[in-house]
Amino acid sequence: MSIPEYPFTALVNQAQYKLALIIAAISPAVGGVLVTGPRGSAKSTLARALAAVLPEQAPFVTLPLGASEEMLLGSLNLQQILDDQKLAFSPGLLSKAHKGVLYVDEVNLLPDVLVDLLLDVAASGVNCLERDGISHRHASRFLLLGTMNPDEGELRPQLTDRFGLSVVLDGCYDIETRVEIVRLREAFDLAPTEFVARYAEQQAQLSASIASARENLAGVVFPNALRVCIAERCQAANVDGLRADIVWGHAARAHAAWFQRTAVEEVDILAVEELVLAHRRQSPPDRNVTSRPPQQESTSSTQPAQPPASKPFTRPADSFSKQTLENDEPFKKNRDETEQKKIGDWGAMLAQQQATGQVSALKLSRSVSTHKFDTVMGQLRGGKKKGGSVGASSRSRKAGASLDWFRSLVASAGNWPPTRLKFRQAKSARAVLHLVLLDTSGSTLYSRQFALAKAAIVRIAERAYLDREQLLIMGFGNQKIDTLLHCGRSPKELRQFLDGVEAGGGTPLREAVLAANVQSKQLQRANPELQLCSYLITDGKTTQSMEGLSLPGDSVLIDTEKSAVKQGKGRFIAGILGADYFPLPA
Repeated sequence: MSIPEYPFTALVNQAQYKLALIIAAISPAVGGVLVTGPRGSAKSTLARALAAVLPEQAPFVTLPLGASEEMLLGSLNLQQILDDQKLAFSPGLLSKAHKGVLYVDEVNLLPDVLVDLLLDVAASGVNCLERDGISHRHASRFLLLGTMNPDEGELRPQLTDRFGLSVVLDGCYDIETRVEIVRLREAFDLAPTEFVARYAEQQAQLSASIASARENLAGVVFPNALRVCIAERCQAANVDGLRADIVWGHAARAHAAWFQRTAVEEVDILAVEELVLAHRRQSPPDRNVTSRPPQQESTSSTQPAQPPASKPFTRPADSFSKQTLENDEPFKKNRDETEQKKIGDWGAMLAQQQATGQVSALKLSRSVSTHKFDTVMGQLRGGKKKGGSVGASSRSRKAGASLDWFRSLVASAGNWPPTRLKFRQAKSARAVLHLVLLDTSGSTLYSRQFALAKAAIVRIAERAYLDREQLLIMGFGNQKIDTLLHCGRSPKELRQFLDGVEAGGGTPLREAVLAANVQSKQLQRANPELQLCSYLITDGKTTQSMEGLSLPGDSVLIDTEKSAVKQGKGRFIAGILGADYFPLPA
């Protein structure tokens, strides 16, 4: 028995979110909507409610996080092969979502393999299936709708950019709004069918308005002066490429059609500005680019009001933020001990920059060689057990094989049981993430240790880039732990980026290791097959105890200490954490 969805027109507040969905429904060319917000902010409720107001019963397909490649792309129709001994294509979710909506709840937790497939189809509008002995192509143009909680991890930049519009919800409501939301939800839960019936007329009006706006969309005139305005604002926001300009134009035209205008006006440009730029802006808006604020328009409950001027976009909180750590049991257990040592280790000082050293600065010495450094990183990629000695060879695992039923049936001309068996080699390549913990405390500024530490990161990043692996850099020092580089591919100008990283203050090493473990758990929930390689780059100058801790995945501690008389804490800490030890040359 199907349970009715909560009506779109019954949802209180979230005018910006409603507007984004309506614009995307009017003009699928905008490319979809990404909704970011905390739990309990109606992200999923309103997303699913969109299906009921789409004109002409456009398909609304949900992509579950546990979906397989076959479920997404489609595959052979096994039953028809057995019955008729004929090859036939069984459509997947991408085929079913054609000319409709493909919805992904918690899209940031979608496995990388499905993300890659989505990116390919979203870019081309065509699903090309070459597998299981068949070759099939079909159109797949859909509006991608995704919701996510930033506390559960970030979304890959490539997929983020594929969403035309983005909405950031804060989940904060005044008392009257909270009471009204709860009252309506209780009424829906007690009698869902009757509740939906009360909003049937408003739902029908909204659907008719969307359909009318779609029909009038092509006839909306777009003055060239407003195209110039869009280009100037995109340039001021330092966005990549021209996708923002294109999406902004589609969204502004749809907004004008929604308000039954025959030409795009400035108010349409401003109304959708933050929806287009929120997830693309790479610098604060240029204050020299000014325009009059959009005028407020009176609307009914079925026609979301013109959104007010948006607050400047702020990046969602890092997934290992203070709140996240406060909820983590190891952090709670050791918080008191941390507070006792906070004065000694977290002393404040003015942060200072130190330019990244050259990779060639990692000169060979009698005790350390570049080959040895490469050997350590190579072992980590090979899945070597933690705590082993440097130079030990890793055992290679033979990839297993599984029976490929589809290819077996094709090779056997559809006969059952198959007369010729075909096997599929198990995939041996796994997604690899290099998690770098960089000591940014004041002590690393001595004798250009910080510059050499950055040079080591460049070496790690180069190897990761060549092997198409991901990189995440976290810094710890000066009373805080920061995500310096979010999880993704190594940036083009990593050296310039590292030049701007500052060092100062004390060494919150214990908190950094705890934060790295929290972060790794979130990433592995999103991708259970993810292989982690951890690099702790530090001079080891901390009074905090590392007892009971370990680094996630296979790990190595890179010791940057350069003193006439070395304390040797780096090797000691590496032993406690179960990490390989590699000292940079003195």
